[in-house]
Amino acid sequence: MATTAHNNEPLGTPAPRRKDLTGPALRTFFRIAEAWGLKEAEQMKLLGLDNRSTFQSWKRGAVAVIPKDALERISYVMGIYKGLKILLPRTADEWVRKPNDAPLFGGRPAIERMVSGNVADLYVVRQYIDAQRG
Repeated sequence: MATTAHNNEPLGTPAPRRKDLTGPALRTFFRIAEAWGLKEAEQMKLLGLDNRSTFQSWKRGAVAVIPKDALERISYVMGIYKGLKILLPRTADEWVRKPNDAPLFGGRPAIERMVSGNVADLYVVRQYIDAQRG
């Protein structure tokens, strides 16, 4: 039987629906946010949210489906988190707040770039971490 290259599922198997991913994605995001010591405003920026009541609903799990953009953002955050845990097992959670001399960060902590509000900044930080892993 033919399978897809990335998940060994039979071809034609439907991808998980956003509804099925929403709960696990949000729970994981909020665990990472806690590990990184993120403030509420930083969490909202990472999720692409402007509305505090929406954020509070998401945090309580009182949402059935989050937008595709939010899932993409969470995916990048998860990738950054995982990459850091591999690269820096003991200090991974502190890395996001430490000044970074890499040109991408210009001496500023990575979290400042990550909370710009632009999903592209999450993407480039994720790429940077992946490149450091080799």
